[in-house]
Amino acid sequence: MSKRGKPKKTRKRLDGVEAEFRTLSLDEDGENNSGDETVTKVPFPVAMWDMKHCDPKRCTGKKLERMKLIRVLKLRQKFYGIALTPMGERCVSRADKEIVEKFGAAVVDCSWARIEETPFHQMVAPQSRLLPYLVAGNPVNYGRPLKLSCVEALAALFYITGFPEIAEHYMSKFSWGDSFLDLNRNILDEYASCETSSEVVRVQNEYMSSSGSLDDERPRDFPPSSSSSEDEESEEEAVEDDKVAESTVPS
Repeated sequence: MSKRGKPKKTRKRLDGVEAEFRTLSLDEDGENNSGDETVTKVPFPVAMWDMKHCDPKRCTGKKLERMKLIRVLKLRQKFYGIALTPMGERCVSRADKEIVEKFGAAVVDCSWARIEETPFHQMVAPQSRLLPYLVAGNPVNYGRPLKLSCVEALAALFYITGFPEIAEHYMSKFSWGDSFLDLNRNILDEYASCETSSEVVRVQNEYMSSSGSLDDERPRDFPPSSSSSEDEESEEEAVEDDKVAESTVPS
């Protein structure tokens, strides 16, 4: 062992792991990879804490994992990038772009029907954030405010922090992916133009006021303890109940 630092073999191995984690290939082994050849790699880590609440065949997070578009984090494993969790105290904004570029983005893949048993306190994320008001485009919750799937949450984070091409690329992997961006394009553009979290919240509130959103559709301080599981179960061929990032910014 060298008198200074770790052995050369250990340093080499750690460097290799870091390099592999920081450059995630977007190759999908042939799955719906048409229409976007300009983005070939994500220049930062994309990760999730997987609670295994969902059927892996219908979970958007698990599909991203199969495509090598996301890595799974262990509980208590620290993530230094921007993480979308209910533990966040402010909204994601363009001010977070540098953190995303350097350390990446993460979500929690869990079911809102089992939110009370989800150990958010074991997800070590110093840079936790919330999403502003958005409408789901996935088949299970189409048109419902706040009810986003894993991939929709990530796409929103990418778009707002200044990576719209990556947002488009992730959504292109789902046959319904255009729906989410089409439904939210105008407000996403407004959020992305905001420099700070407080500006995003202001834009959110103005948008909700002008659109006449109902009180029960307003962002909550914490996700609900139950979800419309009966409706979701009737659409087994669609997206599993992997609602990881309900918009939770208090207005």
